[in-house]
Amino acid sequence: MADQITISKTLSIRNCGYDENWLQEKISNDPRILGLGELELVKREKSQSSGGRLDLLLTDSEDNSMMYEVEAMLGETDPSHIIRTIEYWDLERWRYPKRSHTAVLVAESINRRFFDVIQLLSRTIPIIAIQANIVEADGKRMLHFTTILDAYQEPEEESNGVVGIFDEHWWRSNKPTNVLNAEALVAVTGYPLEMDFTKSYVSLCFDGRRYFLFHAREGGKSRLRFSSSDSDIPKIKGVLDEANIPYDTKPSRSGGQRIHMSVDQKMIQSKPDLFKKLSEVVKQSMENEPKAE
Repeated sequence: MADQITISKTLSIRNCGYDENWLQEKISNDPRILGLGELELVKREKSQSSGGRLDLLLTDSEDNSMMYEVEAMLGETDPSHIIRTIEYWDLERWRYPKRSHTAVLVAESINRRFFDVIQLLSRTIPIIAIQANIVEADGKRMLHFTTILDAYQEPEEESNGVVGIFDEHWWRSNKPTNVLNAEALVAVTGYPLEMDFTKSYVSLCFDGRRYFLFHAREGGKSRLRFSSSDSDIPKIKGVLDEANIPYDTKPSRSGGQRIHMSVDQKMIQSKPDLFKKLSEVVKQSMENEPKAE
């Protein structure tokens, strides 16, 4: 069995005949390959007031209040690469102060010395370090990205209800209607859904799983997001189509579909049977999926 496992080797991107422009193009064509979620390109080679150019400005397609300033280089990272990444992150942060910003440093190699520097900086600056390599196995070459430092990833994934200052108190003080919209859905489902609070959304959880995510929008609205298996999508579409409620669907990278729709407290309270039926289908779909360990 062991001799069936192929041994791979890491190759230099430049020695394979490619340059930094090629690497940037690969990322800009599909930003999801960085492994940071459902990202999309905002601008490539974005001019800066300092006279430089930001390699890539990305945003989260699921929550466009989050932006990523990406600087990519071949070979080992160096002080100028780190400084440039932080400088462009800071400029974009001032340009779009109402959005959350993360600096992303991409290089083929980040040695121990500079890793320690980046890790130290990450205590005060949201910065992610990613290694990009070409890996060869069985005569095939693949571009591979490995996140080696993400200081802000661990808190975001915790489900203890508090992520930094973005706890229940913060949401009720700053975006109370988003919480009220979530509470309205809890009231009509009849399930003991628990509210969880993160930097980007308020979620409704059951048995350790996030069932419904509420992203705050203007005018007291929320963007309600939830997932379903492909087999249950027709049921969900049938429920929403029957009530003439607009929605859109997107493929999920983990399989199945993500459904997005705009809701508010009044809408949910005026259609309790609809949302109760919807929650039943979503709950059944989630229960049919294997639970992550």
